Amino acid sequence: MDDLDLLKQKWQSVEQELPKLSYGDIHQMLLKKSSSIVKWIFLISIAELLFWTILAFFVPESSKAINESMGLKTAFIVINIIHYAIFSVFIYLFYKNYRSIKVTDTIKDLMRSILNTRKTVKNFVIYNVSASILLLFGVNLVYYTKKDQLYTLMVENYEGYGAIPKESFTSLFFISQIIFGVLLVGLILLFYRIVYGILLKRLQHNYTELGKMET
Repeated sequence: MDDLDLLKQKWQSVEQELPKLSYGDIHQMLLKKSSSIVKWIFLISIAELLFWTILAFFVPESSKAINESMGLKTAFIVINIIHYAIFSVFIYLFYKNYRSIKVTDTIKDLMRSILNTRKTVKNFVIYNVSASILLLFGVNLVYYTKKDQLYTLMVENYEGYGAIPKESFTSLFFISQIIFGVLLVGLILLFYRIVYGILLKRLQHNYTELGKMET
């Protein structure tokens, strides 16, 4: 018996020892994996909401006083109410997607639930990034229209600003705001890219495998 025959014989013996997975077994495996992924998306969205809520308590009182003096207190309250309402809707949709996947009976229903989840996540990311950009733009627009008052408030609340000439304040302040805004949005995008990107990639893999089972 040559080496090729020995190799074939060994492969056949190994193949016989491997468990045979049925159509239903594979479906259940993909269902369980997809359900777990969507559950993590749901939990991470709650953790994100809690993170921003806790972070708000660490905003310096001087910053709050400046925004209140600039007439932004009411605007921030309204914006926060709207933001939390929309965020809560997304959390509900993630939970709904999770429950939907858990009770699916057919491959088509599971594929449809995966597509709905991916769509919800994408809309969630678009909303959060867009909301962050609009908020930064709106706040800095108010700052710019009241830059003289802003300069006075900054000098009163922060010692370092007293050394900055008034004519140089505007360019220095808003350049730093632009840099901060770009970094903040970049970090948000990076977080979503890493966390939700990995989870969506795994969902897409499951969707592809289910598509093969349908053909």
